[in-house]
Amino acid sequence: MADSRDLLIEIGTEELPPKALANLALAFEQSIREGLEKAGLPSDAIRRFATPRRLAVVIDQLPTRQPDRRLERRGPALSAAFGPNGQPTKAAEGFARSCGVPVGELQRQETDKGAWLVHVSVEPGAATAELIPAIVDHALAALPIPKRMRWGDRDDEFVRPVHWVVLLFGDEVIPATIMGVATGRISRGHRFHHPQPIEIASPAGYARQLQDEGRVIADFASRRDAIHSQAEAIAAGLGGTAVIKPELLDEVTALVEWPVALAGNFEQRFLEVPAEALISTMQDNQRYFPVVDADGRLLPHFITIANLESRDPAQVRAGNERVIRPRFSDAEFFWNQDRKQPLAAHMETLKHVVFQQRLGTVAEKSARVAALARHIAEQSQTSPDWAERSAQLAKCDLMTQMVQEFPELQGIMGRHYANHDQEAFEVAQAQEEQYLPRFAGDRLPATATGRALALADRLDTVLGIFAIGQAPTGAKDPFALRRAALGVLRILIESELNLDLLDLLERAAHHFDLSVRAEDAIETVFDFMLDRLRGYYLDQGVRPDTFEAVLDCRPTRPLDFDRRVRAVGAFRKLPEAASLAAANKRIRNILKKVETVLPFQVQPHLLVEESEQALAGRLVELSSEVIPFMEAGLYGEALNRLAKLREPVDAFFDQVLVMADDPAIRDNRIALLNELGSLFLRVADFSRLQD
Repeated sequence: MADSRDLLIEIGTEELPPKALANLALAFEQSIREGLEKAGLPSDAIRRFATPRRLAVVIDQLPTRQPDRRLERRGPALSAAFGPNGQPTKAAEGFARSCGVPVGELQRQETDKGAWLVHVSVEPGAATAELIPAIVDHALAALPIPKRMRWGDRDDEFVRPVHWVVLLFGDEVIPATIMGVATGRISRGHRFHHPQPIEIASPAGYARQLQDEGRVIADFASRRDAIHSQAEAIAAGLGGTAVIKPELLDEVTALVEWPVALAGNFEQRFLEVPAEALISTMQDNQRYFPVVDADGRLLPHFITIANLESRDPAQVRAGNERVIRPRFSDAEFFWNQDRKQPLAAHMETLKHVVFQQRLGTVAEKSARVAALARHIAEQSQTSPDWAERSAQLAKCDLMTQMVQEFPELQGIMGRHYANHDQEAFEVAQAQEEQYLPRFAGDRLPATATGRALALADRLDTVLGIFAIGQAPTGAKDPFALRRAALGVLRILIESELNLDLLDLLERAAHHFDLSVRAEDAIETVFDFMLDRLRGYYLDQGVRPDTFEAVLDCRPTRPLDFDRRVRAVGAFRKLPEAASLAAANKRIRNILKKVETVLPFQVQPHLLVEESEQALAGRLVELSSEVIPFMEAGLYGEALNRLAKLREPVDAFFDQVLVMADDPAIRDNRIALLNELGSLFLRVADFSRLQD
């Protein structure tokens, strides 16, 4: 068995971008893994490490050499390699010379396709230590770094200046130059707790040595867990719970090498300001973890994560409290100032804010959305007045001082200001719910008014932007139309609103200026929105051909589309499904060949074969039974009953010649198949289903 050793690769840098650190570490590990696999160097395990000042991987038990490779080179066919007397031809001699051996050392290979001369040789594997530097260089070059930088007078480029590189194979350094830095075994500890060099003894002990000697927790996940547990413990001591967003926890983890959690406090009076404004300041600006009580109410405390163990923690705490106080004071001032006038007072200001040059001002958009939201509310049997009012107010909070200072609070502050103005509860809630869902998997609007506003706003945007010729192209989607379209579909499907999407788009088009010609974009937008369902269903494990089968029928109500997809997915699990899908394919192929208008009316007196009579009779019975289910959207019930057609359909195709010589009988059989296929098409095109 080949010898093996552990390998340590560490790239020491200046502080790496915190929001990118986790992805950089993962990409570095994957690139190293791919490089080793490509070189034929399997390993038992690869562990990645990442701190603000380093990217590293440790590979366990890496072979010290590549395996030898057997090389086989095929030459001329035997028939061309030797003459009648068995002497080698010029072709054989030329092949042997190119291989550097006499003809006699060539081997013969016989297969079903013929016999050839071949040359077999063995290429010794290279030493692993010779291959590693190139693998590291390639991995660093492949990292997802949007903008690389240079430093000093070097030509090397990286996300941050590189100061040291450790390349340790077992207990030996692999000599090389990476990013202009000579490799060695010298690493660095914590910038303040242990600024002295650390001589790494072995790859296996790398993480433990950095932690014990250098005061650095190199493993990202371990450091993340330490921060989480420290924050929870401190919050519990304060009588509350820490609010720990995963993305903030990742960012804080990427900022520290030796995390130490500390509690801070702020004045009770600031709790009069909406909690969202204070939490936003703590999380987004200061990277603090807020603390809430058992009922979710904000407490006058926060938790900060320091990157060292201070000899005077009280000073660190006081410094953080001094930093947060002016920002809270600003939020308090904005809150008090904004409430001096009602939210509706900003409607006039919206007339001077351009939404999009060709689509008018924000006020004009609000008017369009209000009209469409009213229509949606009428269709949904909820209050049209609330829907219209919520749309009129929807963008007013954009003009408030609080939202202009904290843009991430749009909608949230609208809800607070509407409640302060004593607007109807649903009108106030809709101010925040208009932006839901904000991303994949996000919650949906909880109120009927919020749903009406969220739908109307998105439909107006998508249709308007398409109408002026700025539809998404490739990866570019500056108006986030794909997300908006999926939001519309999720609301309609998951909130079980049985509204006609095509009708909503036509209604939306009526409210645009005639110069926009929104009606010309309706069909394109409708198809664009239905196509967004492809990824929606794939994420849920729905087979692509199930989606395509329903898409071919082009249902205009997304909730109806969803019911069909679910029904077809359940139908596919029935034992009769494969046979009936195959029958639908045969029907589709037969009908495609009919050059005249397809006959539809079956004439009973022309049914001459017993099997076609049986199919026609069963079809009549089931049609009257299943069509009411289909019209009610109960497609699963309908398909369960249609499964009973398997035996008569199989018998028909086994015993009946559809393209009979008699034109009348032939047309009648085509009509029977047309009627059968049309019944299935009321749900989906089952001919699209694959085995």
